[in-house]
Amino acid sequence: MCLGIPVQVLDCGEHFARCRSRVGEVVIDIRLVGAQPPGAWLLCFLDAAREVIDAERAAAIGAALDALAAVDSGESDLSAFFADLDREPQLPEFLRTKTA
Repeated sequence: MCLGIPVQVLDCGEHFARCRSRVGEVVIDIRLVGAQPPGAWLLCFLDAAREVIDAERAAAIGAALDALAAVDSGESDLSAFFADLDREPQLPEFLRTKTA
């Protein structure tokens, strides 16, 4: 299984960027997303950036990865990892019934 990991650009070259990840500094291949400014967030798979993301999405993915680690260590209460876990599920707008 391949998981997307959010990383934050520290400095960037033409083909590779030095980034901060969950496990420390890593070198990421940026040829698919192009050069990015320091502070930018990237979603990476196997040390290659596939998408530029915003800080909010990076935080949500980080929380999901923390939840995965918690499950792996035997925890069953995941409410601390997902802010919207206690809300009612919502249908996407295009699936909602329109009433006249």
